[in-house]
Amino acid sequence: MSGSILHKYAEARLPRYTSYPTAPHFSDAVGSDIYGDWLAALPASEPVSLYLHIPFCRSMCWYCGCHTTVTRQDQPILAYLDVLQEEIGLVADRVPAALNIGEVHFGGGTPTIVEPEEFAALMELLRQRFAFSEATSVAVEIDPRTLSADMAAALGGSGVRRASLGVQSLDRKVQIAINRIQSEEQTAEAVRMLRTAGVESINFDLIYGLPHQNVTSCVETAERVAAMRPDRLAVFGYAHVPSFKKHQRMIDEAELPDSTARADQATAIAAILVAAGYVQIGLDHFALPEDELARAWTEKTLRRNFQGYTTDNCRSLIGFGASAIGRLDDGYVQNEVALGLYARHVASGRLPTAKGYRLTAEDRLRAEIIERLMCYFEADIPAICATHGFDASAIFDCARTISDLVHDGLVELNSGIVRVDEKHRFIIRSVAAAFDAHLAQSSRLHSKAV
Repeated sequence: MSGSILHKYAEARLPRYTSYPTAPHFSDAVGSDIYGDWLAALPASEPVSLYLHIPFCRSMCWYCGCHTTVTRQDQPILAYLDVLQEEIGLVADRVPAALNIGEVHFGGGTPTIVEPEEFAALMELLRQRFAFSEATSVAVEIDPRTLSADMAAALGGSGVRRASLGVQSLDRKVQIAINRIQSEEQTAEAVRMLRTAGVESINFDLIYGLPHQNVTSCVETAERVAAMRPDRLAVFGYAHVPSFKKHQRMIDEAELPDSTARADQATAIAAILVAAGYVQIGLDHFALPEDELARAWTEKTLRRNFQGYTTDNCRSLIGFGASAIGRLDDGYVQNEVALGLYARHVASGRLPTAKGYRLTAEDRLRAEIIERLMCYFEADIPAICATHGFDASAIFDCARTISDLVHDGLVELNSGIVRVDEKHRFIIRSVAAAFDAHLAQSSRLHSKAV
């Protein structure tokens, strides 16, 4: 891809499309009463996923885009866990009895900031209020810098079988610039403890586009982490949105690589991981061939949700905790972001829903098109439209940039099938955006496309 073509698309601010429509389009038109009705209507026979948000960290990483609060004290965390348990009860009282759970994901913040016995108690409560099975998959996000042997044992003992470790970069200069000092030894020790505890699948998160990063430092990090043999890796481009995340102002913008350098870094990391035996999946994930994510990629069952590329095929996701987002057949809901507001709603016996979005038939159509593009770099628009009862020509009439993408040689369009060569995978968000009917209202909140 030429530099001019790359620049044309790379500077656009676009969603990562882990949902459609994306969170900026949620409104208070959907509140707790509507969410309660949606919960009550969940099919008792279908498994659902659970997401639990733990919005606390011991220190702030300046690149972070998550909703989290820094605390050195345990009391705020303990108080939050009390509220979280109450919210679990409120939801459990509204859903069909013995709702089956397919997946559980703990995100943050730092979920393992809680004590081992507190995590075990939370898992026990979930098992009491919902129906778990041997097939239920439990995953947790981990900061290797704070993981203890006792916590690793508690995770394994509570049924956690997948863990995602934040690594980002092993370059000391980059780590200083993002306020996250993490040695290679800390990461390796966390992997050892988790494997010993019975955690079967381990993912590493890497980031490119950080201050002071270059191709050499990215390659060195990729080689060193590949030697630890995580089962999966997610390689994200840094999203610099200091107007939205104030702590990102601590990052010197002059030290950030431009779009061409970011693309070079991503390409270099991918080359190292593929050479090390990993299968490249979608835009930014990698997995060992025997991993279930790689199998889903091969079998065309890959999905995309708030955790990125996934094997989770549950139609519904229930979110717990401040700022947590859920998705049901009817639409999306998000809890109050502010901890105080979240706690007050729960204390009053009210679901802490702040806003949401009721899906239309056209939203569901566009969501499927975008998910297919993000997962497999192609979508049969007429076939997808037919299953949703829509005219494909009307969808193409609204696809603003498809003709440009075709003209620039980045997209093939034959008989309504949109296809992107994998060598152009880094512009797939631009292709997906062509089918986003809501994009113009929220572009300033998103990261650059490459």
